[in-house]
Amino acid sequence: MKKAIGLALAVLATTVVAASAQGSPKVAAASAASVSCKSTITLPLVTPVTGGAGFLGAEQGAWAKYAVKTLAKPLGLKVKFVLGDTPVEQGPAPAQALAQKYVADKSVLVILGPSTSGAVAASSTTYFQAKIAHISPSATRTSLTKGSPKEATPAFFRVVPGDYIQGPNDAAFMIKNLKVKKVIVLDFQEPYSVGLADSVEANLKQGGVSVSRLSAPNTTTDYSAFVTKVPSDADIVFFPTQKPGDAQTFAQQLIEQGKKAKVFGGDGSNDPSAFKQPGSYVSNFAPDITGIAADKAIIAGWKKANPGKSVGSFGPPSYGAAQVLLNAIKLACVADHGVLKAKKDVLRKVKQVVIKNWILGGTFKFSSKSKTSFAVQHVPARKMQFLVPAPADILNVLEPRKQRTKPGWNCQQKRPSKLCKVESVMSRGNSTQRGSSEVVPRSAGFPAKAAHPIPRPLSIPTEQDE
Repeated sequence: MKKAIGLALAVLATTVVAASAQGSPKVAAASAASVSCKSTITLPLVTPVTGGAGFLGAEQGAWAKYAVKTLAKPLGLKVKFVLGDTPVEQGPAPAQALAQKYVADKSVLVILGPSTSGAVAASSTTYFQAKIAHISPSATRTSLTKGSPKEATPAFFRVVPGDYIQGPNDAAFMIKNLKVKKVIVLDFQEPYSVGLADSVEANLKQGGVSVSRLSAPNTTTDYSAFVTKVPSDADIVFFPTQKPGDAQTFAQQLIEQGKKAKVFGGDGSNDPSAFKQPGSYVSNFAPDITGIAADKAIIAGWKKANPGKSVGSFGPPSYGAAQVLLNAIKLACVADHGVLKAKKDVLRKVKQVVIKNWILGGTFKFSSKSKTSFAVQHVPARKMQFLVPAPADILNVLEPRKQRTKPGWNCQQKRPSKLCKVESVMSRGNSTQRGSSEVVPRSAGFPAKAAHPIPRPLSIPTEQDE
């Protein structure tokens, strides 16, 4: 997310560097200390646990905890899983404080997260100084890995595609599938929403769509004043929030004011229990793994450990990211003969990790080749049943491999009560990147044909770092 993403402020960058510099002596001492691979390792997940995006931490935490429970022991590791709370309403401070805490802890070798792009931008320098690898399961802001200066460091990795993929695809879907003529783009003055809003706005304008921009504080709870500014002939309000309940509130207030526009949310609003207004849309970066046959045992085990919980889209990437980190630690322990000489030894092993039958489909490894899909879900009366693929080029993704499966995805036909099964085919792309790294799940479960086929994005940025 959950994605947090957006434009960075120079003041924020200065604050991050200053905070990191203040803790540099402790950072150097902790990162240089040797660690026995037989000792208990602490794995923190840095994510929103409280606040409007608390659903993100709940889902990611449940999957990361299950990964540690089931994967650590077979790798010969003893791991203690902990949660670090970064409420999105509080800005960068919690992420900065947690980074200082974790780099000073000898037992912390890697970081799972941060989950939001703003938290990544606020803490990546501190982790890099300590030579601690951190892998995010949901931070998608483009400027974390692209542009100059980049907001993240070479210690940062991600297992989901960035906004430079999501933005063009969301815009293409609106243009080609929804035939939009007028769209309102609303950002929330924080990194995730601003970055994704910028990308969608630019691509919509390139496609000849009339676009107006609104901006609301991230602490807004009543959107009626903003709904009033939505023209009566607007087709869509693009609403890249990290708080799904706010997307639901906005959709309901649109109806109350007699506006015809529908809400289109980004991955941050993808919580069907909170954002469920019929006729709305939401895009997401990860597949529904219930359609991946190889994940049957993982899903069954997770459901047994989490009774009554449903499989969402944010949890599985957290499991995958944790699996990569645990395997990197194992590789470093083997290379260092059971005693890690320094935390940088683990950082160096991250790109060497290869995982077959990865939870998000296919074989996991860093590569300059790309193959992935992107999804847009339509929100019918009770649950999101409509899934549409959007081909995209992504950098440093999973190992390319031809694949055709029939996982049994459902697509909504004209009558909501009637469902159909469609065949799954993965899309392709090529890209390269240096420096900060990304790993994107190659989707094995998006349908090749659906009621509303989606075209290739209007424009995709080059995938080389500048």
